[in-house]
Amino acid sequence: MAEHTESYVYGPVPSRRLGRSLGVDLIPFKVCSFDCIYCQLGPTTTKTAERGDYAPVDKVVEDVAAALDRCARPNYITLAGSGEPTLHLYLDEVTLRIKKLSDIPVVLLTNGSLFYREDVRHDAALADVVLPSLDAPNAELFQQINRPSEEISFDQYLSGLIQFRREYPGQIWLEVFLVKGINDSEEHVAEFNQRIEHIRPDRIHLNTAVRPTTDERPLRVSAKDMARLCKMFGPQASVVAPSDTTPPPGEFAATRETVAAMLRRRPCTLADVANGLGVHPNEAIKHIEGLVACGDIVTEHRDGETYYCARE
Repeated sequence: MAEHTESYVYGPVPSRRLGRSLGVDLIPFKVCSFDCIYCQLGPTTTKTAERGDYAPVDKVVEDVAAALDRCARPNYITLAGSGEPTLHLYLDEVTLRIKKLSDIPVVLLTNGSLFYREDVRHDAALADVVLPSLDAPNAELFQQINRPSEEISFDQYLSGLIQFRREYPGQIWLEVFLVKGINDSEEHVAEFNQRIEHIRPDRIHLNTAVRPTTDERPLRVSAKDMARLCKMFGPQASVVAPSDTTPPPGEFAATRETVAAMLRRRPCTLADVANGLGVHPNEAIKHIEGLVACGDIVTEHRDGETYYCARE
C-alpha cells in the first residue's frame, strides 16, 4: 500500500443531521458500491461490492486521537468520507478502537448496500448510530438513481436493510433522498412507506440536492414540496435542515491547505468552511480567494448560495 500523507480524519465539519461531526474517511476517493446521480463528490470511479484492506487501521486511529486532542468535542465521530465505508474489510476493528478513545458516539454513514452480507451487518452493528439510505422504492428507480454495482440487486438491498433492523438494537436513522421528477410523487411516497414499514427505522430523514451535483438536471425538490411530502412519511420523518452549529472561535487555525482539504471532500459555502474550521468568515474568505486565484477551486451558484468546489 502506498504511503498516505494526508490525515484520514477531517473536520469537525457542520453536518445537517449530526451537528458538529468529526469525519473519518476509510475508503479512497469515489470507491463505492453505488454511482448515485445526486452525489456531490462526482461520478464513482471504482464501482465495486468487494471489501478490501483500504485505510490502515493504526493510522486511522492515530489520526482520530490527534484530532480529538486538538479540537473541541464534536457531537459525533462519523465513519463516512469519500466512498462507501462498509467496503473496508476491517471496519469492525476500526470502530472498536475508535470507541476506546472517548465516549463520543460513533456513527456509521452508509448507503446500506452491503447489508445483505452477514459480515457487514456484524461490523455495522458496532456503531452507536447507523444512518443508511433508501432512495428508491422499487428496482427500476434503484437502477435509475443509485446505479449500483452489478452484484447488488434491489431485493438484496432491501432484504439487507430489513435483516439489519432485526439484528441491531441501536438507533437507525434512515435517509430518503428525494430527486425532483424521479422519486418525489405522492405515489412514490406511498411505495416508500410500504418498504419503510418493514425496515422500522427510529427516524426518517428526508433530503434533497442542496450542494452542486455532477448531474446537469435540476435535482432539488423545493422546500414547499419537501414539507408537503414529509407529512406523508409520518411523524418519524423530518426534513434535513442546514446546520447552524458553530464551533468555538479559534478551535484550530485554518490554513490554505486545511481549507483546500475540506473542499476536496465536498462543496461548501463560506459559512460551511468558517463553521467547520472554527474561524471567522473573514479569515476563511482570505484562504478561499487565494485558492480561487491560483485555480485550485472554482465557484458554483445555486439558489442564491455560492459554493466552493475543488477543481477536478
